[in-house]
Amino acid sequence: MLNREAIRKKTLTANKHMKKSLKRFEQYLEEKNYSDHTLRNYRSDLKEFVEFLGGKSAAGVTHLDIRRFLAELKNKNCSKKTINRKLSVIRSFFRYLFRMKEIEVNPADAVFTPKLEKKLPKFLDISETIKLVTSPALDTLQGLRDRAILETLYSTGIRVSELVGLSDQDIDLIAGVIKVRGKGKKERLALLGKEAQNAIQRYSEEKKMAGFNKSPAFFLNKSGNRLTDRSVRRIIDKYIKKCSIEQKISPHSLRHSFATHMLDNGADLRSVQELLGHKNLSTTQIYTHLGTQRVKEIYNKAHPRA
Repeated sequence: MLNREAIRKKTLTANKHMKKSLKRFEQYLEEKNYSDHTLRNYRSDLKEFVEFLGGKSAAGVTHLDIRRFLAELKNKNCSKKTINRKLSVIRSFFRYLFRMKEIEVNPADAVFTPKLEKKLPKFLDISETIKLVTSPALDTLQGLRDRAILETLYSTGIRVSELVGLSDQDIDLIAGVIKVRGKGKKERLALLGKEAQNAIQRYSEEKKMAGFNKSPAFFLNKSGNRLTDRSVRRIIDKYIKKCSIEQKISPHSLRHSFATHMLDNGADLRSVQELLGHKNLSTTQIYTHLGTQRVKEIYNKAHPRA
């Protein structure tokens, strides 16, 4: 049997190797242009997993270790969505190590992903959406900014994180487009409708008149600095309450509403996929289920034998 000192040395060596593997994996993700937000999540999830392993090297990890880790997460009452996300990170890590020949066997290959219940995204109907985006008062700079935020989110379908990343140079009102940096820092063009263009132009003009022209960021807080994701979410929540919208929705619901209304009014799925910046068409197809669900509801109400 190994004595305590030998075990300690073995553990230190394993920890050292694991740290090097994690560092190389992080560098790989940075080279792939993963966003800072994604990198933070990967770092946090892998740190939790490594701490659970208690000093094992990457080469010593088995599928049973991963299963035990998932079982512990379940015992901590983590949601299936959270568990799946952490497992996805672990899979990516070991897939990288296997490809780099740092390990001979990928232990994550023998671990199955827990099945998730498919939840349809919540969205607003057209009248509710219009009520929401037109709710900010236009007699203050803050109100003009909030109106421009809501109009832009609904007009383009971009994410809140993409909205706060916008700078003055990303907005082209003549062409009616904005340049968006999405997941993986991939750039795409999003289209602006007339109402969004008008709201943006009015806010831009008032912002300059108020002397807020030092920051390159387009949407600014009271101090003249770039808005954060959290700030925009608070702004949207404020107007959701103001409009007394009963159903529980999130700021992301404007994106869902954009996609649903586009498809309902004849847009093809590929176009909506491109506008949303989805990598896979299957991600966009969830919105076709929304249409099917509404048809079923109408059928059940209208058909005498339903």
